[in-house]
Amino acid sequence: MSQFKVFSGTNSRYVASEIAHDLGVELGKMNILHFADGEFEVSFEESVRGANVYLIQSTFPNSDNLMELLLMIDAAKRASAKSIAAVIPYFGWARQDRKDKPRVSIAAKLVADLLSAAGINCLITMDLHADQIQGFFDIPVNHLYASSVFIPYLESLRLPDMVIASPDVGGAKRANGYAKYFDAPLVLCHKQRAKANVVEQMTIIGDVKDKNVVLVDDMIDTAGTICTAANLMRDAGARSVRALASHAIMSDPASERIMNSALEEVIFSNSIPFDTAKCPKATIISIASLFADTIQRVHDNRSISSQYLL
Repeated sequence: MSQFKVFSGTNSRYVASEIAHDLGVELGKMNILHFADGEFEVSFEESVRGANVYLIQSTFPNSDNLMELLLMIDAAKRASAKSIAAVIPYFGWARQDRKDKPRVSIAAKLVADLLSAAGINCLITMDLHADQIQGFFDIPVNHLYASSVFIPYLESLRLPDMVIASPDVGGAKRANGYAKYFDAPLVLCHKQRAKANVVEQMTIIGDVKDKNVVLVDDMIDTAGTICTAANLMRDAGARSVRALASHAIMSDPASERIMNSALEEVIFSNSIPFDTAKCPKATIISIASLFADTIQRVHDNRSISSQYLL
């Protein structure tokens, strides 16, 4: 079988180094030259001819991360790589997955088209904002779930009278998976938004009195929704409130809101780099072993379904 090589974009090197270590390989040598006007050039500093190439880069803000990944793909294709897999722990632009009002773009579809046109042969990603985004691609999509690393951590907490909650109705399916696994009650929050990132009203559907609540979401951006939900849970008599989210976007003033909220702990994966010094309530769990195992399985043409706990 052809060799495989692992490369990383600039801002995902922290997790790519862990993934490469777990795979037992050296992270590939790459150079990114920046010009004075903000343009940059990507070049591989070693041969990738005939190799199966895995390019690790989350596409979180700003847009340079996405552009860097596209240039990496193009460079690998032009250097005669045998196959190119984009490994995107956090798939950005995914919140724009449909036309929910007139005259708007569907950014998730556009990004899917850009990646496909650049030349990837498969995608490895985790906890897409909407599962149907997989259908935007005409290539294999290996969609992983952070539950594989979150569940062992939750089990280690040994929380009695645990309740799983979703901060909005849209995340009910995700939260329901955790509730079934732990055989715990499911509580929903119904929210009404005044506009993007602003919650106007929220109502709890279910009983949380004297319960240890775990709020489940795919991402935390400004933390308005998750903190409103946590405060409501505590006001309704919850013993403790925690949150887990796959992606720590954490735009200002998210850290301040979490520190001032009823949340005791917020659990993130390291799909996006986040400094816990900004928010001491945050706990970061590495997804490196999950992605390393998936890359090895994809390379060996083995099933990845055994990784799914939910």
